[in-house]
Amino acid sequence: MKKFSVATFNLLNLNEPGLPIYKDTQGWSEEQYNRKIAWTARQIDLLNADVLAFQELWHADSLKNAFNHSSMAGEYQLLTPPDAAGKKIICAAAVRQGIPVDSVEWIEDFPESLVLRSGGGDAQTPAISVTVKGFSRPVLHALLRLHPKEPLVHFYVCHLKSKGATDLFREPWYDKEVHGPHHSALGAAVSTIRRTAEAAAMRGILNLAMKDTDQPVIVMGDINDGQGSNTQNILTGQPGYLFGDSKGGGDTALYSAQIMQEFRDTRDVLYTYSHNGVKESLDHILFSQEFYDQSRKRRWMFDGLWVNNDHLNQEDHTESGTNDHGIIKAGFIYRPVTAGS
Repeated sequence: MKKFSVATFNLLNLNEPGLPIYKDTQGWSEEQYNRKIAWTARQIDLLNADVLAFQELWHADSLKNAFNHSSMAGEYQLLTPPDAAGKKIICAAAVRQGIPVDSVEWIEDFPESLVLRSGGGDAQTPAISVTVKGFSRPVLHALLRLHPKEPLVHFYVCHLKSKGATDLFREPWYDKEVHGPHHSALGAAVSTIRRTAEAAAMRGILNLAMKDTDQPVIVMGDINDGQGSNTQNILTGQPGYLFGDSKGGGDTALYSAQIMQEFRDTRDVLYTYSHNGVKESLDHILFSQEFYDQSRKRRWMFDGLWVNNDHLNQEDHTESGTNDHGIIKAGFIYRPVTAGS
């Protein structure tokens, strides 16, 4: 392919009508579901991306239904796990027909090498131990052939733990008198620790795929944290961005499509989430040095970022059928670095 594009799309609990969603035992009504399918189908048409990454999908049939209501019916290979029957949240993807999918898997467990335990490092720092062993939402990992002369591209779709405070009042240790006054802080801390552990586990998986391999990698999804957050810093490895005719790149680094676009824009309008008046980007497209403009090992060049966030102004996503995250799409052009360039 001379050009290709990728997009990430949080579906806001897309499930078949009448099936439970979290504590909501009624789920979507038929009318709400139909509006949601219709709006999702329109977004698929607008995106017209070669690879789409989805989060917050519950039922594979719902995604299939959205594509069937779009103008893209039959044009994509849908990657959903065999047990996507509406009982849990999954990550999924759609790959345009004609792009070979070499393999696909959903990663549930953290790498064995991920050990989050320390005696403190110095005499005044208490010991710490984090025992979480798996992802809240299994990570989709697919190997795709984007160009006949290039290696397979690793695509990862992730959805890390949300910022919302974890409910702790059902825990056996929870004492309302003792812990009740601090329940919000404790719950937010648990969510943050879990999300940080997931980011570290994801980075461990990436290191194994990228270290000394020149392996093209794209990571997409809802990391539930903003640009410059510790979560994103762990995922990306905090690479430096080069200017002018400088050339470089990082073997295991990931580069942000949002940051690349900001270099081209005159102001920052790249938000994908709005909560209590605070706008930030929780949804990200990250890529290895093989897609970075100024890398010595570049194979594809970044060709711009598209953000659809107008629907975030809708007050009631249930009634409008919209979702509560912006949708982002990045394009790339096949332009390998040549000798002397």
